[in-house]
Amino acid sequence: MISIKNLVKTYKTKHTETLVLRGVDLEVKEGEFLGIMGKSGAGKSTLMYQIGLLDHPTSGEIILNGKQTEQLTQNDRTLMRLSELGYVFQDYALIPELTAKENTMIPLLMQGLSREEAGDISTRMLAKVGLANRENNLPSQLSGGEQQRVSIARAIAHNPKILFADEPTANLDSVSGKAIIELFETLHADGQTIVMVTHEEEYAKYCDRVVYLEDGKITREFKPK
Repeated sequence: MISIKNLVKTYKTKHTETLVLRGVDLEVKEGEFLGIMGKSGAGKSTLMYQIGLLDHPTSGEIILNGKQTEQLTQNDRTLMRLSELGYVFQDYALIPELTAKENTMIPLLMQGLSREEAGDISTRMLAKVGLANRENNLPSQLSGGEQQRVSIARAIAHNPKILFADEPTANLDSVSGKAIIELFETLHADGQTIVMVTHEEEYAKYCDRVVYLEDGKITREFKPK
């Protein structure tokens, strides 16, 4: 599902050049739940942003679902993000003026679905993440754990090939965090490919495999199960 070869990412300013990823090689199988761990500044989120087409690598090769991403136009990258990839962020990234249902509908409407179709799917997705009775609530009327569930419902509404999660439990208490990880486990059991960045070892045990980043390189990997 994912193949990465010699991935390099450098950030440049007028006076400095920072090498964040130093030739990363990685393979992720279809249906795998991969964890990415490492200390702060190791390059975890940077790696996920490159794989998830949210940023452009300096060099290297990224193949997603059989597609050479460096050969895609900007429009093709946007279409791939909309149709094949899903994202969950630690700050939820919900629009505060929209209800849970309306937030979940956004990517579906962007794909061209009618409001009725998007609404029906959003209702099902919110029920799937345990929020059947909260679809008309604004984010400000939801707890942190509930907001993260909305963001997951939005991320999976279009049945993405790959679900990316960047520190999805970082802003949650232990009870809410465990509930979110168990929800990922359920999605994984249904066949969802998941790539998750986390710094919390107790949640890594839910992954099939964990790779550990140090100074922009994968230094080891292990299977926690």
